[in-house]
Amino acid sequence: MISIQRSQSLRQQVYHALKQIILRGDLASGERVVETKLAEQLEVSRTPIREAIGQLKREQLIVSKASGGFMVATLSVQDAAQLYDCRIALEQLSVRNACEHITPKQLKQLEKYVLLAEKSTKSESNRSDSSKLLEIDYQFHHLIAESSNNRWLLSLLEQVFDKMALLRVQTTRHNPQVLEIRLEHRKVYQAVAQKDVDLAQSTIKEHLIASKARVVREMEIINNIE
Repeated sequence: MISIQRSQSLRQQVYHALKQIILRGDLASGERVVETKLAEQLEVSRTPIREAIGQLKREQLIVSKASGGFMVATLSVQDAAQLYDCRIALEQLSVRNACEHITPKQLKQLEKYVLLAEKSTKSESNRSDSSKLLEIDYQFHHLIAESSNNRWLLSLLEQVFDKMALLRVQTTRHNPQVLEIRLEHRKVYQAVAQKDVDLAQSTIKEHLIASKARVVREMEIINNIE
């Protein structure tokens, strides 16, 4: 259950709550978005639910159904490949700038995310473990973007990260092992710690290319099953 903090803007609270419900997979891709059910779950009227749906529709996390109503967006294999291409381009710039601007505090936190990933349990079917890895992966890449000291780059990446979260929920439901970040994150961290720009760019590119291949392959398998 996600609680709404009445001290904050109700409209924004409902928006963030619904977005969290989608991005953590509680509402699966292709699942119908029911206003009355969500209003009851979040204990609010249907008006802020409707406004949140509208905002998430503009962000392409929710789409209209041909028969009426709304459902959580489903990303295609082509969507996955194109999103990764965007990340590969943007995150090379992100990590380059991070090598120049990252603070000791941010670097320590980045190492913490690496250690958390390495300590996580390898499981073939544990959704809880894969959810933890998804969150660690997001925090790792988001912190690099933050430490780039480029707010416009961070804003662009956050838009991509949201779509990626939806994409990774789709694939990890079928195969939690598609998210293998332990060794790859350590290599990126070490390059940033050494402030080796060329190495940082090449390692993050290799990491994202490998991730792209795993996710695209998994989505092709899912499509063949369905």
